[in-house]
Amino acid sequence: MSASPLPPVGTRTLGRDGLVVSSLGLGCMGMSQMYGTADRAESIATVHRALDLGVTFLDTSDVYGSGHNEELVGEAIAGRRDEVQLATKFSLSHNDRGGMDIDGRPANVRACAEASLRRLGVDTIDLYYQHRVDPRVPIEDTVGAMADLVREGKVRHLGLSEASAASIRRAAAVHPIAALQSEWSLWTRDLEGEVVGVAREHGIGIVPFSPLGRGFLTGAITSPDDFAEDDWRRTHPRFTGAAFETNLRLVDAVRRIAAEKEVTPGQLALAWVMAQGDDVVPIPGTKRRSYLEENVGAAAVELSTDDLARLDVIAPPGAAVGGRYADSSYTYGDSPER
Repeated sequence: MSASPLPPVGTRTLGRDGLVVSSLGLGCMGMSQMYGTADRAESIATVHRALDLGVTFLDTSDVYGSGHNEELVGEAIAGRRDEVQLATKFSLSHNDRGGMDIDGRPANVRACAEASLRRLGVDTIDLYYQHRVDPRVPIEDTVGAMADLVREGKVRHLGLSEASAASIRRAAAVHPIAALQSEWSLWTRDLEGEVVGVAREHGIGIVPFSPLGRGFLTGAITSPDDFAEDDWRRTHPRFTGAAFETNLRLVDAVRRIAAEKEVTPGQLALAWVMAQGDDVVPIPGTKRRSYLEENVGAAAVELSTDDLARLDVIAPPGAAVGGRYADSSYTYGDSPER
């Protein structure tokens, strides 16, 4: 564990209705799936340490571990609910074909919310996201059902995840949207093309997931052999074949600047995301206290105009080789017109 004092994390506000959260969040998915075997006791200890350090914005979903992650988070925050800004998501479910189904029907909105409240052991969800836009259900219908939950006091604020610019506009016309969760990092900058601008037009905060490039930007991954057998990154387009070697050059450039500033590559990469605006709250995921503490250290990293310009040169939009997912339709979803 880190022996030196860690910097105060501070707070930021998402949306126009005043959802105040810690300026750095904690993504909890890896405690239940995707990144190798997790240790339940260490995962819960990580959540507790996050709260002690002021990282109080916790992110989960009903699909992570098929409900396991919400149960884990619920157990971890028991007795400390008032300290937490709790975010979860709905609309995705695992199917028997090894993929995901998306369901944005109003009846499913309600059923999923009720189930999440039970698993989390809470009365209210602070931020409730549609995890992916349903291409078969008008987003107005989905967000209308989510708004009903706000009126009933079961949800405080609404969010979207990986939504297109058009979907954001249509959703915001139904009910205020506090946050857009989407991937944003030094190796994933396509959000900047249109989506960020539209979100900001509507006063929507940005919650970047995978701000450390799924761990790649930390510099700790140097070979595909670094992944456990059950780690999904073994088949990810950016971590396989020639793409892996090419992307390592980007990490090496980040590492050099980090060394000049006497910080870790991960802290530099995370500080870059935080520097993109006061309405940006990244949620790096981890299941270990040591990595959490390293991430918190990013809050003290100050990037000058020159630093940001250098990073723009070495990591411009499109710098990474390989898609974000094997299935490109999984991002920036649109729904049908009514």
